[in-house]
Amino acid sequence: MKAMILAAGKGTRVRPITHTTPKPMIPILQKPVMEFLLELLREHGFNEIMVNVSHLSEEIENYFRDGQRFDVQIAYSFEGRISDGELIGEAMGSAGGLKKIQDFQPFFDDTFVVLCGDALIDLDLTEAVRRHREKGAMASLITKRVPRDQVSSYGVVVTDEAGRVLSFQEKPSVEEAASDMINTGIYIFEPAVLDFIPSGEPFDIAADLFPRLVESGAPFYALPMEFEWVDIGKVPDYWQAIRSVLQGDVRQVQIPGKQVRPGIYAGLNVAADWDKIHVEGPIFVGGMTRIENGVTIIGPAMIGPSCHICEGATIDNSIIFDYSRIGAGVQLVEKLVYGRYCVDRNGDHFDLQEAALDWLITDARRQDVGTPSPQQKAMAELLGTDLAASGTP
Repeated sequence: MKAMILAAGKGTRVRPITHTTPKPMIPILQKPVMEFLLELLREHGFNEIMVNVSHLSEEIENYFRDGQRFDVQIAYSFEGRISDGELIGEAMGSAGGLKKIQDFQPFFDDTFVVLCGDALIDLDLTEAVRRHREKGAMASLITKRVPRDQVSSYGVVVTDEAGRVLSFQEKPSVEEAASDMINTGIYIFEPAVLDFIPSGEPFDIAADLFPRLVESGAPFYALPMEFEWVDIGKVPDYWQAIRSVLQGDVRQVQIPGKQVRPGIYAGLNVAADWDKIHVEGPIFVGGMTRIENGVTIIGPAMIGPSCHICEGATIDNSIIFDYSRIGAGVQLVEKLVYGRYCVDRNGDHFDLQEAALDWLITDARRQDVGTPSPQQKAMAELLGTDLAASGTP
């Protein structure tokens, strides 16, 4: 069976992570989120998979290649061009990407599934396809019920009693929402749906294709299903996803490494004297990371591989990406450290290098980290980060 993973977006709401990592490659405890999608598709017999790529396309293609090691077949549709020797991404939109593939060479010749490349899902795709066919649908979207006070974060789907889609509301207020069923970005299509998509122009599934289907009276249904769905559309979503995994709330993700103490998981060759470190799980520490004595780690927290956490530092409900050096005495409370950026749980971030604070948090591979000058300390105090004193940016 055939499927498509949408992987061409820039992921602007997950910056700064997506400056250098495309959304489908964002790691969930060291494993790209798209890899979980491949496992799900393979489990349900979808072994011919198209992936549209654009932003940082080489990161995705170099990791997954042709899919052999995942026991599936993968091919890529690049959306963009080369200009003055530079690769320029020009995404065609989710529906435009489908049409581009079909125009190149007809690929979608039977019922197929479309998944967004930035969500953890545990959906019975076999049952979803069965319901789609039972309805005689040309297009189906999988919906999920959310608490009423959360509807303003999603696209709301309005249907009749038979489940036929009547209209959509994009992030309505709680008072205006006509339903508590939301669009999960999981779609099941028949090839005929491609006739509603124009060739050679950007076109979106939710914003452009779906209104056309409703207007034309096509057999277009919502399929409400109960399943695990962890969207990673924004930094707070990613934050919550990592916390949920560490707390054991996401069934399809196992915490890697070895459990060295209850709730404390470590990868290969972690240098840490756990008797001299204050730890409250759950936490995961990647391989070849050094944690000095006197460090405090309070979970849920993730520390990536090849990091260096210096004496007296505090990692409290924080996410530290690989090759990060957290200086002595630095306190990180509800922060995400990614390369040269420090991000709070709401997505607000600043550049440590530009702020002259890379003597406190920097790349663990640097050999030139020294004692800060009085000017650098003054800069930290001026920014109100308190990193030099209590350590909270």
